[in-house]
Amino acid sequence: MNDARDNAPAAHGFDFFHGDWDVAHRRRTDFLDPDGDWEEFPAVTRCRPLFGGAANIDEMDVPSRGWTGLTLRLFDVESELWSLNWSSSRSGRLFPPVFGEFGPDGRGEFHGDDTHDGKDVRVRFVWSGISETTARWEQAFSVDGEKTWLTNWTMDFTRRETG
Repeated sequence: MNDARDNAPAAHGFDFFHGDWDVAHRRRTDFLDPDGDWEEFPAVTRCRPLFGGAANIDEMDVPSRGWTGLTLRLFDVESELWSLNWSSSRSGRLFPPVFGEFGPDGRGEFHGDDTHDGKDVRVRFVWSGISETTARWEQAFSVDGEKTWLTNWTMDFTRRETG
């Protein structure tokens, strides 16, 4: 596998994401319904490094849905884990973070606790398929203590051409 992050220190795990990306979203209309419909829509995101790469922020513009979102990622030097912190213009609130790391295979897995429609959910973000020009993000929820997961949102990223 030609991973853009081979041999990168943990504090630079998200360096691959710096820059501009086109995003293809695929999201369940009901995050907890395994038989629910999916919707698809495009977006554009720009990620920039902070703290010399040990943090970054991206802003995602989703004009077809009328909202923007942002993620602040921070590397905790002591725990050697990343925290991923999401907010959107729809609510203006910061959602509970997820925490995790990238494995030797280049796959990142991040977990946290939240609520959805009044139900406690365990949240999992997975970053995979990482190369110089592509990446994939997936969100899944578990309502049974991580026995089962329901993937409810994916984003496929393609690096935007410059020039």
